Amino acid sequence: MTTLARRPSVLLMAVARPWFWPVSWAPAYLGTVLAGRAWLPDDVPRAAVALLVLGPLIWGAVLAQNDLHDLDSDRANPRKANAPLVTGAVSAARLRRWYALMAVASVGAALVVGPLFVVGVGGVLVLGWAYSVPPLRLKTRPGWDVAVNALVVGLVSPVAGWSITREPWQFPWQFGVIGVLFAAALYVPTTVTDLVADTGAADTTFAVRFGARVAYAIGLVLWVSALVFSLVCAAFDVLVPRSTLVPQLFMAPALAGVYAALTVRPTITKLAVVSLVFGIPTIGFAMAYIG
Repeated sequence: MTTLARRPSVLLMAVARPWFWPVSWAPAYLGTVLAGRAWLPDDVPRAAVALLVLGPLIWGAVLAQNDLHDLDSDRANPRKANAPLVTGAVSAARLRRWYALMAVASVGAALVVGPLFVVGVGGVLVLGWAYSVPPLRLKTRPGWDVAVNALVVGLVSPVAGWSITREPWQFPWQFGVIGVLFAAALYVPTTVTDLVADTGAADTTFAVRFGARVAYAIGLVLWVSALVFSLVCAAFDVLVPRSTLVPQLFMAPALAGVYAALTVRPTITKLAVVSLVFGIPTIGFAMAYIG
């Protein structure tokens, strides 16, 4: 390993995995758009701090903890071959210190955004603990692994963005349903990508318990359900503007086809493509909603 690769800042970035940050940034930003009906919130500095929390700080803390308890499966997973803990570039003791620092920093920065934001951050940290750490270790409890990730990404993140402008309890439940369904549909295939490694480590994830075929079918059902629910909302002009109904009628089959084709043998790259394609109608929705 090169000297550059061993620098603490580089290793910390490898643990925090910046490519995951948009997973919470995108729904949080959409939450701000919904709350303010504008592309930018009124309080940009607070929103910037919220992005710091929802990106590097929360992800850094949650992923550091996850790495500590996934070491057995990560050692057998080619995708994790260069993970700092797997290679020995970072010790377990240092990773624990980093987790503590980022968890404390997350809560401290959340105070700038507001007390309810602190509660949300605390909830995410607790869920991250429950997902990774024995005895709960919800990652190895099929169904719970999907539920935790779907709730954090599909509901908590957009509510966090919404709360910068408006009270959290005013968040539209319809958007929560759509978000949770889409997030669950995107998470289920990730359990298939690590199926071999998780099986070898005796981690009973969703895909390990039900198999790749069932996971594929359930993911597709969740994805199509989200598309159908969005169409129903548009038809009744509830949250989703009725002006998007016709474009959705054309786009929904295409989105279903893309998901069906790319999640048969899922990879992280393929799931990233699905997310990018999904971003097209999402932008269209935001434009219609603001307009």
